Amino acid sequence: MSPTATESPSSADQLASRKHTPIERVQHILHRNPALSPLLVLVLAVIVFGIVADNFLRPEALSLMVQQMAVVGALAVGQTLIILTAGVDLSIGMAMVLASLVMAKLNADQGVPGFIALLIGIVVAILTGLLNGILVTRINLPPFIVTLGTFSIFTAISLLYAQGQTVTLDPDAFLLVTGKTISIGSVSVTWGVLLMLLLYLVVGFALSYTAWGRHLYATGDDAEASDLAGIDTKRVRLSAYVVAGIAVGIAAWIVCGRVGGADPNAGLNYNLLSITAVVIGGTSLFGGRGLVVGTLIGALIVQVFQSGLALAGVDPNYQVLATGILVILAVSVDQWIRRVKA
Repeated sequence: MSPTATESPSSADQLASRKHTPIERVQHILHRNPALSPLLVLVLAVIVFGIVADNFLRPEALSLMVQQMAVVGALAVGQTLIILTAGVDLSIGMAMVLASLVMAKLNADQGVPGFIALLIGIVVAILTGLLNGILVTRINLPPFIVTLGTFSIFTAISLLYAQGQTVTLDPDAFLLVTGKTISIGSVSVTWGVLLMLLLYLVVGFALSYTAWGRHLYATGDDAEASDLAGIDTKRVRLSAYVVAGIAVGIAAWIVCGRVGGADPNAGLNYNLLSITAVVIGGTSLFGGRGLVVGTLIGALIVQVFQSGLALAGVDPNYQVLATGILVILAVSVDQWIRRVKA
């Protein structure tokens, strides 16, 4: 064997022996654990607002905070699935409003039993996701453009269907179950919050332990390579929009319980808030990386900042400013993490 062959280390050995700087080690840790950075932000935010606002850490304030983020949290589950495939859904909030209006009006105006009205509303939500998915995967239109268009379509249909009026449900209606509270010690939570957490558990399990979940990550990471590996990426992306529709239907049920009915003007901010929760939670806008537990943390971060600033007496305009800064910082950190070197 020649001296060159015995003395020259292989490329793998060179990479293995390469020493990382402390910053690079942090970059590697965050790359392996997408939910770690938002968790640190959440803990820091809770500590800061606990110091700044005296009543922030009271059980009543914390339980109210969790109840307020239940709708955004449920929508963010669906948004996570779509963003994992390198897509985005700008219509998700208005799809929820449309589904909630269908549920409420069928029950209040047509006398349809609450459970049947709920199922029909969820079907409507699934159809909105199916429409977006077909336009994206079968006609090959960009997700941003498709969902921007369907945002306007769903908004118009909602306003026309409800004639611009809020639908109020009977206090004992089945659709309002998600707004009823249960006490756990000194903390009160609604059934809607528990339903949202169940949604996270089911989707988290599917992403981590099923072939569908692995295909979803692979499609978002590199669609071309996934196609060559035999994965039907179009079907996977379509399924993401359809399953997101189920999450939208559940969010519609939760919002009915929260507002006591359905409001055609209620979903204007939910589109951006769901995207914000996903991005802050560590899911990459470029697809293929992220966890639903990170999304849950991201939704909590958004609500912590909104509630904390409000309890501290800060002007509401600064609350919007803080959310915008968080999004930009989250995307910047994601870009930095994606440039991780071996």
